[in-house]
Amino acid sequence: MVIERAYWIAWSHINGVGPILLRRLQRHFGTLSEAWNAAAAELLEVEGFGLLTVDAIVAERRNLEPEQLLQQHEQENPRFWTPADRDYPRLLLEIPDPPPILYYQGVVDPQELAGLTPMVAIVGTRTPSEYGKRWTQRITTLLTQHGFTVVSGLAEGIDTEAHRSCLAAQGRTIAVMGCGTDVVYPWSNRKLHQQILQSGLVLSEHPTGTKPDRIFFPRRNRIIAGLCRATLVMEAGQKSGGLITAHYANEYGRDVYALPGSLDNPTAIGCLKLISKGAHPILEDELLEMLGMLPALHVSQSSSSQTSLPLNLEPEWEQILQVLTSLSQEEDAVAFDRLVQSTSLPASTISSGLLQLEMEGLITQLPGMRYKRS
Repeated sequence: MVIERAYWIAWSHINGVGPILLRRLQRHFGTLSEAWNAAAAELLEVEGFGLLTVDAIVAERRNLEPEQLLQQHEQENPRFWTPADRDYPRLLLEIPDPPPILYYQGVVDPQELAGLTPMVAIVGTRTPSEYGKRWTQRITTLLTQHGFTVVSGLAEGIDTEAHRSCLAAQGRTIAVMGCGTDVVYPWSNRKLHQQILQSGLVLSEHPTGTKPDRIFFPRRNRIIAGLCRATLVMEAGQKSGGLITAHYANEYGRDVYALPGSLDNPTAIGCLKLISKGAHPILEDELLEMLGMLPALHVSQSSSSQTSLPLNLEPEWEQILQVLTSLSQEEDAVAFDRLVQSTSLPASTISSGLLQLEMEGLITQLPGMRYKRS
C-alpha cells in the first residue's frame, strides 16, 4: 500500500518516535496515515505519548510531506521494505519493535519472507576458542543440510564462522548489519560480504552509506532474533552481544539454545548461564528434533473453513473471529480500526488475538493492517 508506506517513512523522520511508539500508534489508530492526521489530544491517548512528545510531533509534521519523502527515499534507497509492504519479513511483524524501514541487498527469497522457510540465528563471541569454532561449523553445516536458513551479524568470530560454514554447505545465509547494507564491517569480512550478496541477503535498518556505530549493534541484535524462531548461542562471555540477541529472543517468545562449554573457558560462561536460566543445551543428536517442534507459520486454509468456527478457541479469539467473519461478508478485508469499533475488546487484546489467529492459519493479514478470513 503506497500511501501507508509513505507514512512509515514520514513517521521515521519524527524525533523521539521509535519502533515501539510507532507500533503503538499503528495499533491505536489502525493506520499510520490516520495517526499522522490525528489531533494532539488524540495522540495523547496513546500509551507513551506525553505533552513534550506530542508538541514535538505537531511541530515537526508541519514541515514534512509524506509522499514527497517517499519519492526522495525511493530514489536514494530503492531497496527497502516497511511493515506496510507485502514483502516485509512476516516474523518481524510479530515483535513489538519491528524496524520502520528495513533496507536490503542480495537475493530475496519469498519463502523466507513469508516465514515458510525455517530460519535460525547463530551468534556468539568475537573471540571464540577452537572448540567454539569447530562446533559452530559443525552445527551450521548440519542445519544448512536440513534446509535451515542461517542468520547472523557478520561480526568477527562466531558470526563469521556461521556465515562461511553455511555458504560452504551451499546454503542460504542472511547477515544483519549495524551499518548500511553497502558498508562492510569489519573490513576483514569484505569478501564474505560479497559472497553473501551473491546467494543470500544483507539487511539493515540504516540507509545506504551509514557508518558503523557501537550504539547500533545492540539494536541490530533484535532484528536477528526477530527474524528467527530460534537463536543458538555457540560461545559467549559474560558481556557478549550474543547474550543480547538471546535476551531479545526470549522476550519475543522464541526458543534459545546454548552450546555447553567448560567452566575454565571465559567465553563459555555466558552460555552456561543461559542454560542455567532455561535455555536448551545444544546436543547434536537432539537439536534437529527440538527445532522440528518449533511452531510453524501455517499457509492459508481452504475457503471452506470460512463457514464454521473452529473449536477450543479462547473466548476473545472467538469473538474477534466471529466479527471478522461477519464483516468479511461485506468487505474484501477489514481494517484494524473497524475491528476495534465492532467489538468491546481493547485494541491490545485485538492485536494479540489477530496474531494468534493468523498463526493458526484462520485469518490472513494484508498490507495496511487489514484482515480477512483464510
